[in-house]
Amino acid sequence: MYLCKKTFILIVSLFCVVSGTFVIMKAIPGDPFMDERITEEVLKALHSYYGLDQPLWTQYVRYLKGFVTLDFGRSLVYTGRTVYQLISDGFPVSAQLGLQALCLAIPSGILLGTWAALKRSRWQDSTAMVISTLGISVPNFVLASLLQYFIALQLHLLPVARWGTFAHTILPTLALAALPTAFISRLTRSNMVEVLQQDYIRTAMAKGLPLFRIAIVHGLRNAILPVISYIGPITAQILTGSFVIERIFAIPGLGEWLIISINNRDYPVIMGITIFYSSLLLVSIFLADIAYSLLDPRIRKVHRGNDHE
Repeated sequence: MYLCKKTFILIVSLFCVVSGTFVIMKAIPGDPFMDERITEEVLKALHSYYGLDQPLWTQYVRYLKGFVTLDFGRSLVYTGRTVYQLISDGFPVSAQLGLQALCLAIPSGILLGTWAALKRSRWQDSTAMVISTLGISVPNFVLASLLQYFIALQLHLLPVARWGTFAHTILPTLALAALPTAFISRLTRSNMVEVLQQDYIRTAMAKGLPLFRIAIVHGLRNAILPVISYIGPITAQILTGSFVIERIFAIPGLGEWLIISINNRDYPVIMGITIFYSSLLLVSIFLADIAYSLLDPRIRKVHRGNDHE
């Protein structure tokens, strides 16, 4: 029943996102073919070719069908290219950058937060929290510029920008991973401090077990549960946050297509990418909820209890 509820919520949320995106795009004033050089006859022909002269409800139904079949239409700017092709070209690059940032942020944040909790009220704890505060406070585009200046321009250790070898991905990965690392470390620390005060932890300590082993073996499983629920939103946040990073480092990811499409009023591409990332966010949250319920069976019991009531 818990899985059915979450699936239903996912479907309804996706429907609302698709409908909301369509309404907003149609409500924006202006025309993608606004050009003084285009005659009235050519303008009508373009509207007819892209189906923009049809009633809104017809366009809406066609767009819903396209969403189900992953057919978001054709780009208004890039002749002969579909929105699906643009997403297929740009998303692997953004996904690689995002996955590298996640693989760096999750273990680093958990280790930093655990270390701070074990050294609570000591200089190690203060140092970890200062690092976390800086990671949250400094915007990723500022951090990206600093990394470019000091590591690439001053020390000449890594490339400044562009996309090619693994070395080109290191600086943007660091810039993207800073914020989630800081959030995860603070979240892990606060939960680990609470877990270490539980009776079963004190019992293990009374038996003479090392504190680090107790924290990793017995405490981390419970302390990490809120982190898992946070991974869903942070996954989409990293991918959407990569728009600015991709622009700074001249990375040919999906963010580049979205920015160009916004400037050119390429509505099918804007709607397609927006819906794609929104769907990614909702699916990530759905998977995080399922993983949370598997690790903590009490979640499923609570929902079953509410169903019986």
